[in-house]
Amino acid sequence: MATSRKKLFIKTYGCQMNVYDSGRMADVLAPLGYEPAEEAEGADMVILNTCHIREKASEKVYSELGRLRLQQQEKAAAGERMIIAVAGCVAQAEGAEIMARAPHVDMVFGPQTYHQLPEMVTRAVRGAGGVINTDFPVESKFDLLPGEGATPQGPSAFVSVQEGCDKFCTFCVVPYTRGAEYSRSAAQILEETRRMVANGTVEITLLGQNVNAYHGEGPDGRTWGLGRLIRELAEIDGLRRIRYTTSHPRDMDDDLISAHGQVPQLMPFVHLPVQSGSDRILAAMNRKHTADDYRRIVDKLRDARPGLALSSDFIVGFPGETAEDFAATLRLITDVTYASAYSFKYSARPGTPAAAMAEGRLTEDDKSARLEAVQNLLAEQQRAFNAGLLGTVQEVLFDRRGKHAGQLLGRSPYMQAVHATAPDRLLGQVVPVRVTAVSASSLGGEVVTTESVHGAAQQGAAARPPFISPDIKANHQEMTA
Repeated sequence: MATSRKKLFIKTYGCQMNVYDSGRMADVLAPLGYEPAEEAEGADMVILNTCHIREKASEKVYSELGRLRLQQQEKAAAGERMIIAVAGCVAQAEGAEIMARAPHVDMVFGPQTYHQLPEMVTRAVRGAGGVINTDFPVESKFDLLPGEGATPQGPSAFVSVQEGCDKFCTFCVVPYTRGAEYSRSAAQILEETRRMVANGTVEITLLGQNVNAYHGEGPDGRTWGLGRLIRELAEIDGLRRIRYTTSHPRDMDDDLISAHGQVPQLMPFVHLPVQSGSDRILAAMNRKHTADDYRRIVDKLRDARPGLALSSDFIVGFPGETAEDFAATLRLITDVTYASAYSFKYSARPGTPAAAMAEGRLTEDDKSARLEAVQNLLAEQQRAFNAGLLGTVQEVLFDRRGKHAGQLLGRSPYMQAVHATAPDRLLGQVVPVRVTAVSASSLGGEVVTTESVHGAAQQGAAARPPFISPDIKANHQEMTA
């Protein structure tokens, strides 16, 4: 007898790892008859896959649970059932509290246990009380997950290679919600990637909380690092692009750096969070590297791959941050220059060491002023970087349709959004595009029809000007002196 079809809606918060996890949850639930739905209304199961990184993450979850309760009651009045679940890092950190504050929730489970969803659903349907599963199982979920299939991957897809964190930065909850560092075997990753490529994927992003801490077992029985894994992935016929995120400066080894100069499929764009330019603050954050350590890594990356662009994360207003510490952050940004970056005001996360640091706390006004200064500098660098691509030819992977008829959208090698007039037959293709318009956050262009993709890539790399013009740097000399 065929399994009756049910609607599954997953709302994903936060990081790319959560996006990947949501797709795998759909895969796990597919044999139970659940099909992905576009909205919560009318769904038979709703999963909130949560993130604990952003400020007020828990409050947003409870607000959403309040709205879902009304929909759950409407279905119950019609004699139907809506299962509500909370997954991810907020679930891991606050499982019992979620059940106490929102008793209409049927399941609460952490990032390491969603491979056990069929058993949890069975228990929830039987109505034997709320199901909480926030353990760190001995077995790896990756050994028990089914092959992908419920969720179409598309031309660009995520592959999780590493989870957890052993760094214990004082501001971060990840070691407590994702657990210790764990690396999948290279064989698993290669097999998963080959399946994706066979189904039309041409770009993969390797995911991990500290992705460059990857140390998985290779088919030869030896431990492989991320550089070795990338070289092997590059041998898969049809895989055009490889990216990875998020990396940590402490794990940026010479083999991975050299891969940037040796593997054409590895994109010339690295997200390398530094958080602060002050050695004193970096020490208080337990980052275990200095600002100059970071600068040396950047120099090595750019020596290995001329034209490589960087992104980063910055936290301003960390407890005890002085004006001198903040000026050091502005200096580092000016020295390194970024194509894009994320920046945030420090906010305490319960249970982290930094949350107990009372001395030297900044006011919200001071933190806001510093954040504005950092964001203005980063935005100016991003505008200059984008403007430097005007007139060059860049390889663009078109992965979706645009807002206007006949328009396709995609990503440049440097992760910028690019739009161009192009036929649908180019969806899923890597196409040379001449950049004809730039904005703060995207590029516009026209498809090049008279050049090969290889030639276009060479022209784009050769024509691209410096990361940021000297006059932009001069504008900030006073701020960083």
